[in-house]
Amino acid sequence: MLFKEVIVGIICAIIGIIVGIIVRKNISESKIGSAEEEAKRIVDDATKEAETKKKEILVEAKDEAHKMRNEYERENKERRNELQRSEKRLIKKEEMLDSKSMLVEKKEETLQKKLKDIETKQNKLEAIHEKQVEELERISGLSTDDAKNMLIDNIKREAEQEASIAVKEIEREAKETADRKAREIVTYAIQKCSADHVAETTVSVVDLPNDEMKGRIIGREGRNIRALEQLTGIDIIIDDTPEAVVISGFDPIRREVARIALEKLIADGRIHPARIEEMVEKAKKEVEQQIKDEGEQATLDTGVHGLHPELVRLLGRLKFRTSYGQNVLKHSVEVSYLAGIMAAELGADVKLAKRAGLLHDIGKAVDHEVEGPHVTIGEDLARKYKESKAVINGIAAHHGDVEPQSVEAVLVQAADAISAARPGARRETLETYIKRLEKLEEISNSFEGVEKSFAIQAGREIRIVVKPEVTSDASIILIAKDIVKKIEEEMEYPGQIKVNVIRETRATEYAK
Repeated sequence: MLFKEVIVGIICAIIGIIVGIIVRKNISESKIGSAEEEAKRIVDDATKEAETKKKEILVEAKDEAHKMRNEYERENKERRNELQRSEKRLIKKEEMLDSKSMLVEKKEETLQKKLKDIETKQNKLEAIHEKQVEELERISGLSTDDAKNMLIDNIKREAEQEASIAVKEIEREAKETADRKAREIVTYAIQKCSADHVAETTVSVVDLPNDEMKGRIIGREGRNIRALEQLTGIDIIIDDTPEAVVISGFDPIRREVARIALEKLIADGRIHPARIEEMVEKAKKEVEQQIKDEGEQATLDTGVHGLHPELVRLLGRLKFRTSYGQNVLKHSVEVSYLAGIMAAELGADVKLAKRAGLLHDIGKAVDHEVEGPHVTIGEDLARKYKESKAVINGIAAHHGDVEPQSVEAVLVQAADAISAARPGARRETLETYIKRLEKLEEISNSFEGVEKSFAIQAGREIRIVVKPEVTSDASIILIAKDIVKKIEEEMEYPGQIKVNVIRETRATEYAK
């Protein structure tokens, strides 16, 4: 029973499947049919739309082609019109050129005729000119060349005369301007530099607390004073001067050592040879340190840096060196200031001028130890300690021994003269100063052929004018040597004196 049911179920299932397949097939066929119809409709629609688009494109293409053809025809027409206008212009220009060419030809013919006329007239004028020249030569008795030379000579003389007048005027104006400017610069430099000058002597005075100290300084049988004099190399003068001892010596450094040592001994109270020796050694160290400090202070005051330490020490020694009562270190500092100020006014090298000014008298620090003039000694010292050529020349030329090679060297010369010659700088009375200058001029005027002489530069230079009709150029050299020899024999003077002998020939005429 169960089996039958199973079989029946299977058969029913198979029948259901078959029926389903048949139904599905029918449905699929109906769908396929409708799909084919839809596809056919779409294809037809697309075909119609394509035809429509094709027609539209053809219409647009025809319109565009029509437009392009019209545009081309318009441009072509414009070009033809432009060509026609250009052709007309060219034809017009050609016609104008033809007319101008005809005018030029006519003018050329006219010019040719005029040239021929001018040439004919010129020939006539030349013939007339030749006749006139011949007539003038006959009347004047001079040839053409002679007349030309005479005219040239006259013109030349007039030109030389005018040039000479102009040159003298220019020289006069230049001299006035230069002198005025130089005075202004020197005056300005002196105003800017105010230095005190103290006249120093060869003696120093040490104050004593009482007169009993004199005996202690002398010591038993004079042993203390002898020991002090032997150690310092100076003289101790003990006289009736109340409460004072005089120290005398030409060397200011040794005199300063003795002064300091004696003051220390007086303050200490213990005065005997061993103590004197100890105090003298201390005083020497103090003076040496003072020398170094003074040299460094001078470089700081003037703004001169980079000096060799030995040059700085030598500068400090100038503190104890005087020249005619003028302290040489103060003089050197003043020269440095003056040279620097004048260099600034003239646009020169201020540092170089100051350096050369500060070192210009450096030879005086050792001139009592080394033979030779202080200028040569200073030059050798500057060369030894690697100073520049310009500084060495400034030192060598400051008294005119050599020619200055730079503006700064000339300024050092001027600053040295200003510092030494200014009133009160050196211990020399006015009467002595005037007598020395008068004596200098008197010696110069005593020689035959001398017309006049002038002592200038505070007696450092004598300018002598000789008579040109009495003396010759060769003889003035002998006159200068003879004057120098007589000055050296008959006068005493500081430094050196430059003798300039001038022979001048003048031609003078008067316009009436």
